[in-house]
Amino acid sequence: MGKIRIEGGRQLEGHISISGAKNAVLKLMAAALMAPGESVIHNVPKIQDVYTMIELLRTLGVGVSFTDHTLRLSVGEEVGEEAPHEVVRKMRASIQVMGPLLARLGRARVSLPGGCAIGERPIDFHIKGLAQLGAKIKEEHGYIYAEASSLIGADIQLDYPSVGATENLMMAATLAKGTTQIRNVAREPEIIEVQNFLNQMGARIRGAGTDVIRIEGVDGLSPAEHTVIPDRIEAGTYLIAAAMTGGRVTLEPIIPQHMASLIAKLREIGIKIAIDGNRICLQSTGRYRAVNFQSLPYPGFPTDLLPQTMAMMAVADGISVMKETVYSNRYKHVSELRRMGANILVADRTAVVQGVEHLTSAEVVVSDLRAGAALVLAGLAAQGVTIIEDDGHLDRGYDSLIAKMRAVGADMSLL
Repeated sequence: MGKIRIEGGRQLEGHISISGAKNAVLKLMAAALMAPGESVIHNVPKIQDVYTMIELLRTLGVGVSFTDHTLRLSVGEEVGEEAPHEVVRKMRASIQVMGPLLARLGRARVSLPGGCAIGERPIDFHIKGLAQLGAKIKEEHGYIYAEASSLIGADIQLDYPSVGATENLMMAATLAKGTTQIRNVAREPEIIEVQNFLNQMGARIRGAGTDVIRIEGVDGLSPAEHTVIPDRIEAGTYLIAAAMTGGRVTLEPIIPQHMASLIAKLREIGIKIAIDGNRICLQSTGRYRAVNFQSLPYPGFPTDLLPQTMAMMAVADGISVMKETVYSNRYKHVSELRRMGANILVADRTAVVQGVEHLTSAEVVVSDLRAGAALVLAGLAAQGVTIIEDDGHLDRGYDSLIAKMRAVGADMSLL
């Protein structure tokens, strides 16, 4: 995006449409590699991560058409086996092609992934699980090489409920011989999306949403058509923006149970929320009390909303204690919030936030996607004009961010 100018102090009022879930669609795009023919995915957000995955799929020989939020992926009888560094370095989710390529081709060569620098996100869980399915894996020259003449079903226990590892192993096990059980899996809604899409393709998977997933291997898959669920993190970001600005907004479509932890916290701090089917309405006076937050794997409070809630607590009445348990470097935005007048102390993964009367404008720099969202929210609530310097991070996860904010009253523009 470059530089974003925000003049704060405007109440957000009106309707916001929620895009498809970034953390689901990227994995469905990878899964499409497993079936020759054309798969169709609807409700796809126009974000940079999707365009990066399109670039990666094209390097593997996939034909891609992306119009009106619909992706058409034409997968040939033959696909490439190498995910090159120049693409994979841009986005962590690129590692998700390893499971599908290994399952379909019996081999894969994938560069070690990049993405936001928010702390250690080891791929050891992916590698260990694929090895249990019978893959021989080695790392050389910045690439992971995986090979297996045939994947064999296994009983896999994840050391941590990693979302990416859960999805990669699900996809690989789909074409393995026999039965695979994966225990201590992630339970995020996006895991259920992957299961549903694979089952539409002819897979036999059950258990997504619980802590054990069972996969009966099949001989092959067929293309499928699927509509992606709404993005719960995008929706949560906009709810927090309205709460901070004393706004009144309606968001749809949303799936309320996917956002239960945030909704509970917003009600706890004194924000009025009404839910009607796939629609949520929020009304705020702009004043609310401080509460404590701790990120946890789903269904706990999402780590991807912790920076935004820190911005909200920066102007709450009282003191809040925030604890990050997922990523080691989630607080890179704290120094920028301090430039805007926030009173925040950090020790290891714990932050103590003393609410102030108001934030003030400043020039700030975005370090990662969710940190960028936190700075946007702070700018919307601050006094004066805030300039946010962003080197493409916000484009990775928010479809039409400025347009959506302007439509509900924000004074926000690109410089």
